[in-house]
Amino acid sequence: MKPTAAIAVTGLRKSYGPKVVLDGLDLTVPEGTVFALLGPNGAGKTTTVDILSTLIPADGGEVRIAGHDLRREPDAVRASIALTGQFSAVDDLLTGAENLRLMADLLHVGRREGQRRATDLLARFDLLDAADRVPSTYSGGMRRRLDLAMGLMGDPRVVFLDEPTTGLDPRSRRAMWDIVRGLVADGATILLTTQYLEEADQLADRIGVLDAGGLVAEGTADELKRMVPGGHIRLEFAGAEPLQRAARLLGMPPADEGALTLEVPGDGSVATLKALLARLDGAGVDVAGLAVNTPDLDDVFLALTGRPTPAEVTS
Repeated sequence: MKPTAAIAVTGLRKSYGPKVVLDGLDLTVPEGTVFALLGPNGAGKTTTVDILSTLIPADGGEVRIAGHDLRREPDAVRASIALTGQFSAVDDLLTGAENLRLMADLLHVGRREGQRRATDLLARFDLLDAADRVPSTYSGGMRRRLDLAMGLMGDPRVVFLDEPTTGLDPRSRRAMWDIVRGLVADGATILLTTQYLEEADQLADRIGVLDAGGLVAEGTADELKRMVPGGHIRLEFAGAEPLQRAARLLGMPPADEGALTLEVPGDGSVATLKALLARLDGAGVDVAGLAVNTPDLDDVFLALTGRPTPAEVTS
């Protein structure tokens, strides 16, 4: 059975004056998955999140979030989602626990149930020891965790994370990754925008590259990497004789006998690797070792957008 779409976007359009930001964006995110949206600065990632989370209107297109029509049922959409932006939206005059209880009141959660959810979220996000402190005393990672916990007070089905780890140190970033994995394990659907390609590689079930107002590529991390030339399988041999036999068999020029290696072009897929090894084995050519080299997401980003990754630009 085909998974139900938690997010379904068709022909989404948005312009600011003469500047077209989104030009017919199509996007589908199945329930219980992570979709990472990548793109150069100004590609429309945040605009997409702002539209899907009802913060700004679209100029055209159709959107359904958690089964609700965005244009006709905005309140139902808001009740089904959580949003964590690039900057924490916590109240520095309240303690961490008070921030959560305030959110419970805003969502009309009963006092007893609000207290229970607040305690559970503080424990889940490792904030119990800081519950009675104001967020101005928190680290950046703690503030971001509190911000996300506040969004989860309403038990949302869909969570939008707009560059949630920007500015965090590596340890805090990885802690946030663990939280995202936990949310998905509990059944949530995540739409993630990020400047860190490693983050998309680690978390996303599928990745979309946004450029020129639409998706220029979509797939798993491995599928995107195989779209870019440069992948190869590095074969190692125990001597010159099997090395040269392999080169002749594969139609390659004579190999450098000093290195005792061949680099065979390939997409890095299991099927390609199995076919290559079967061909060598069938010819009685022994392989001493191998390594699969595929382009990384930085290479994909550069090939698809013609620009280095945003992290490289801003670093």
